Parts: sequence; structure tokens; C-alpha cells
Amino acid sequence: MFQRLREDIACILERDPAAHSKFEVLTCYPGLHALVMHRWAHACWTNGWRWPARFISHLARFFTGIEIHPGAKIGRRVFIDHGMGVVVGETAEIGDECTIYQGVTLGGTSLTKGAKRHPTLGKGVIVGANSQVLGGFTVNDGARVGSNAVVLKEVPAGATAVGNPARIIHKEQDARREEAAARMGFSAYGITESDDPLSQAMKGLIDNAAGNAHQIALLWAAIEKLSTTRQDCVPTDAQTTETFDAESLSQLMK
Repeated sequence: MFQRLREDIACILERDPAAHSKFEVLTCYPGLHALVMHRWAHACWTNGWRWPARFISHLARFFTGIEIHPGAKIGRRVFIDHGMGVVVGETAEIGDECTIYQGVTLGGTSLTKGAKRHPTLGKGVIVGANSQVLGGFTVNDGARVGSNAVVLKEVPAGATAVGNPARIIHKEQDARREEAAARMGFSAYGITESDDPLSQAMKGLIDNAAGNAHQIALLWAAIEKLSTTRQDCVPTDAQTTETFDAESLSQLMK
């Protein structure tokens, strides 16, 4: 128990620049108090002592403003920052190294008893203030949920969910798209907003152009390989240079 407490204090000192000492964290952080009391309540719950478990959970909510059902499973080094208004449902699971801010709800959308009604957070997930994660799906490792987002479906590992209803942002995919656009001398992100319909259309065009360029490169590699044995395989009027007019497209988008 004391090892877990030391881990909790250390992770708060690491993630919160406002924390100045172990004693301050131990005495003044309601997120830490809620987690300690949840461990008592969860131990009672798993041993079949349901009323004591619920009563300890009730006391924790009264003293900290954080409501965690005693049936919820919480990993190691979880940090609930500020914490007022946080609600964690019965079948919710929170992985190691997660960070949860105030006003977050890990809630359910089903009334079926015994079913997996609440979300599972993977390792290292960050859930922003006042966001709602509703349903029995998984927010995978390293994902982030933006403040005030309403998440109703699974979030892939490393992705970010923002908005209501939440849309998924894939950082790696966006980076590859911007790189492909830069090779053409054009950037859709410098002209349109990311959630604008025109921007979405431009992303599709860039992805399609990048895919076509890759396929053409493969075809030319195959043709050049054949040309070493048969000179008549190479068309004399084939266009071998790229002619993407980035300036004209930029003018069109303004």
C-alpha cells in the first residue's frame, strides 16, 4: 500500500508544476485522496462487502468531489488533477500512467446489468477537462481526449479525439499528408481550417495524388527494368516529369 502511495506522490510531482513538496501533495491533493479511498472501497467490493464499499465511495465523493464506483479498476501512477466533478463508472478501467482532469465522465450508455458499460483507458491516456467518454469501448495507449470532447467510439493508439461528437485526429497520417503536399509545393493547411469541408476535400485530393505518384513510380521502375532487355518497350512520348501546378491551386483556394 505504501509503495503505491509513494508512486502516486512521485507521479504528481512529475506531472504538476504547481506541486512543490511531497507533504503538500499528501495533504492538499484531492485526486490522491480519492484514489487511496477507492483502493479501500475496491478491496471491499471484490470481497463481496458491497455496502461498505459504496459507503467509502460516498465519503470519498463528499470529501473530494470525485465519484469513483468501487467496482472500477484503476492502474498505477494515475493522476487526477483538480478532480472536482470527475465521475468513473462501475465497469470502467483506467490503465497505468493516465492523467484525468476535472469534470471528466467515464460513463455508460447501456442499462444492462453485468455488461461492459463503461470505457477502458489504455496506458498513458490523457483525458482533458469536462470531456465525456461514454460507452464500453477502448481509448487505446497514448491517446488523448481534448477538453469538452464527447467520445462515443474507440480511439486508436496515439490519436487525439476532439469535438462533439469527437472526431479522430491521426498525427502521423496528417504529417505524411503535409509532407506529400510539401513535395508538390502546396499546403492545404496554410489556407483552410482543418475541419472545413474544403479542407477535407483537399486532404482527399492530396492523399489520392500521393498514392497515384507512388504507383506511377513503381510502373516506371518496372518499365526501366524491362528496357534493359527490350528497347522497344519504352514509349517515346511518355511524360517523365511532374507538372503539378501548386501556384494555380493556391490562387484558386484563396
